[in-house]
Amino acid sequence: MRRLEADANAAREQMNVEQMAALGKLEAAALEEELMLAKEGTRKFELAPFREGHLTPVFFGSALKNFGVRDLLEALGDYAPRPRAQVADKRTVEAAESKFTAFVFKIQANMDPNHRDRIAFARLCSGKLTRGMKVRVARTEKQMALNAPQFFFAKDRALAEEAYAGDVVGIPNHGVLRIGDTLTEGEAINFVGVPSFAPEIIRRVKLGDPMKAKKLKEALQQLAEEGVVQVFQPMDGAPALVGVVGPLQLDVLKARLDAEYSLQISLEQSEFDLARWVSAEDRIKLDTFISAKTFSMASDLDGDPVFLAKSNFDLDYTRERAPGIVFSDIKDVKKTA
Repeated sequence: MRRLEADANAAREQMNVEQMAALGKLEAAALEEELMLAKEGTRKFELAPFREGHLTPVFFGSALKNFGVRDLLEALGDYAPRPRAQVADKRTVEAAESKFTAFVFKIQANMDPNHRDRIAFARLCSGKLTRGMKVRVARTEKQMALNAPQFFFAKDRALAEEAYAGDVVGIPNHGVLRIGDTLTEGEAINFVGVPSFAPEIIRRVKLGDPMKAKKLKEALQQLAEEGVVQVFQPMDGAPALVGVVGPLQLDVLKARLDAEYSLQISLEQSEFDLARWVSAEDRIKLDTFISAKTFSMASDLDGDPVFLAKSNFDLDYTRERAPGIVFSDIKDVKKTA
């Protein structure tokens, strides 16, 4: 009896080995077929189209399982382009230059809610950053010390003792820096190509507790500096308006005001649907236009004049009757007057 049981167990084990071998062959064949399909059906990787933005390689892996992470990092090191030259208003800044230059492309507030911190993320365009160095903010023409620049990796951060062209560093500040600001070692230049776009949706903010009006004003200014919304202050003294490109930004605004500032708000439909920045070569002509359209004019965060239109017809009608006035839906960040 025991011999029969042993023979049966041996037979089962032999069968399992054969099945596993067959399964391995099937998986290998399927894998080979899928790899061939991927290879034949996808475009061959070429470095030049990748750096021009026409080709995107796809990597498969899992950070949780540490699978494919090394391949991704090595590819970044091999394929990523060197820091390129950046165009400024007066000249082109080459990455190999020795003098430090950088521009701010993102502001993030309340990364540490316990300290109400504000981090400006700056991309170095040339030269070398050394912790403690003093730089010039082109917009305000003031000096600031980079006492605690930081490198970020996911949730971790570390002091950046040194950084070079192409690096991204976080600069703690209290409203000194804004998106588009240029930092230099003294040269009066501004990097171009960091635009603000006219909002597609304009809403009026209604505060649940009128006693918190001052707190709301400060919160909206901070979120506007961060780029979450655009804030327009009507020149006729009416309450501030907020402008966004998409409706999701309104949900983000309400959620952040509640979570970070303990402010409950509602958003009401505004009589205005469009916003356009206005300018003119003749300052007198611009001032005359603003005076005549006071009830449709507002100032943005930088104090620049904005025309608020109730419809496309209203905008076209006003534009036709205002020769010499330029209406723009894109505003390049520039030095404030």
